[in-house]
Parts: sequence; C-alpha cells; structure tokens
Amino acid sequence: MEVPGFWENQGANTELLRRRRSLERQVGTLKRLRADGEELEIWLELLSEGEADEELGRFLDRLEPELAGLELSLKLSGPDDDKDAILALHPGAGGTESQDWADMLLRMYLRWGEKEGYTVEIFERQDGDEAGIKSVTFALRGENAYGYLKGENGVHRLVRISPYDAASRRHTSFASVDVYPDVDDTIEIEIDDKDLRIDTFRASGAGGQHVNKTESAVRITHLPTNIVVTCQNERSQIKNRSTAMKLLRGRLYDREVKKREAEQAEREGNKMEIGWGSQIRSYVLHPYRMVKDHRTGTEVGDADKVLDGAIDPFLEAFLRGQMAAETEAAG
Repeated sequence: MEVPGFWENQGANTELLRRRRSLERQVGTLKRLRADGEELEIWLELLSEGEADEELGRFLDRLEPELAGLELSLKLSGPDDDKDAILALHPGAGGTESQDWADMLLRMYLRWGEKEGYTVEIFERQDGDEAGIKSVTFALRGENAYGYLKGENGVHRLVRISPYDAASRRHTSFASVDVYPDVDDTIEIEIDDKDLRIDTFRASGAGGQHVNKTESAVRITHLPTNIVVTCQNERSQIKNRSTAMKLLRGRLYDREVKKREAEQAEREGNKMEIGWGSQIRSYVLHPYRMVKDHRTGTEVGDADKVLDGAIDPFLEAFLRGQMAAETEAAG
C-alpha cells in the first residue's frame, strides 16, 4: 500500500483493502484475548486463594462475547468467505404455488440482510403471472456475506395449506437457492466468446410495466455449462452486459470450486447427492409449525420468525458442522 499510485486506483485494490480490514480485526481480537488470558491467570490465582468475588463474574461476562467472536472468525476462514454474496432463487414445478414460495424465500433473505446491515443490489427479477417470482438474482453486500450464506445453497421445501387452492388442501413446494461469491477482477476466469450466446430484450418490472422502451436487458448463456445469467437493473445495455459478465464469472468460479469440493468429498467417501429430491431444509406450516435443517438436524419451532429473517441458528450450525468436518479431516 506504500507503493506510489496505489491510492489513485482504489477501485482495483478493493479486495486488498477488504482483506487488510479483516486481518486488522482479527489481530485486534487476538490482542484483546491475549490480555484477557493474562488477566485470567490472575483470577485463577485469586480463586486458589479464595479471594475472587463478583468481579470475576463480570470479567467472564465480558470475555464470553470476545470468545464467540473469535470462534466465528475461525469458522469464516475460507478463501471467499469475506466476499459479497450473490443469490439466485428459482421456483420448482408447481406454478404459482412454487413461485410464491420463492418470493417468501427472497423476503426472508432480504430481511436477514437488513438486520445484518447489508446492502442489496437486484440484478434481475421476473415476477410470476399471478403472484410470486419466476426468478431473481441479487447481491447482499457486506462483511462475510458469502461466508454466512454459502450453506444456504440447495433446495428448500415448504409444506402448507395453499392460499391458491380453493379446496384448502396441503401443498408441498420447492425452490432452489444458488449462492456464490461476488468475485473480483483479480480472479482470472477464461471465457471464450464463441461459448457465449447473448440475447437482449426489454427490461420489465412488476405488472409488466417497461423500465424503458429499448432492449437494454441482457441475458448471457454459457453454452458449455448451460449457465444463464441475466441483468436488467441498468438502463444501459452496455452496463447490463458488463454486470452479466461479472455474474457469469462468479458462477463459473463457484462451479469450479464446488466441483473440486465434490471430488474431494468423493475421495473421502462422503459424497452428497444434489438434486430436487435432496432438500437441505424443510419449512412446515401445517399441520404443525417447524423449520428443520436436514444436514445439521437444527430445528426451530417458530417458523414465522424464521421466514421473517431469523435464520442465524441454521447459518451457525452449518458453519460449526463445516469446521468440525475440516478438523476431523485434518486429524
């Protein structure tokens, strides 16, 4: 950072600056814990002499959140955990019922992001014909957004009495959540122009109202992988194309990372099937109310609170499980 001209091109050094802030926070936490460790030795000595009092309780109350913060920083130690998160939601089969469920999930993540102080950028949203959404791609930007949300990747299942069924029957709906890091320009992903199909169309908002009257929205299909990305949040086709290419780079990067993880899991005999029949979490609103994560066994009885953004128990349980698995594999 002392190199001449570094601060003149701050945009190109965003990732380095973010990494520096993250390391500064970790170093600060470690310094505080080291000082607390020295103080703890004093308290242990006083305890052995029978001289500790209520001051010890106050010290331990202060130490607990610092230890929790250190534990969390250890859980979020992956190479991309500190990056912004890109989420793409898609309803499963079932028309309006599944589209409404995808919209409920979108609200859940936005409410969680609002609570965490993250900013939102919506790249593409296609509303359902009657209700809900056919697809949406958006970013949650803030510290460790991807690290927290990476475990949300998968199929989410809803069981409820359908508000769209005149006979008030119970329905099961599915929606997929794709989560990948917002990669920066320092990560090189080779994309051959001949592997791309680029389509333009008129961007539209809720109710079919056109955001503008020109074909500014851009859809890019990566032919070898059949990955499709869309951006329509800008009025300029050039800007939408640039953003769509960035989204594609992120999807291809995430695909390669997951491919390597799957190969590693297979070598270790721990491969998990990915598909519509392997939902990661079920949200049951009838005949009882409960949300259960099928990977960690975490259950929360207040389903309404979860759908209002209180997903931290599931995020933390996934991170704890991931850290335990890494420790077991290493030892």
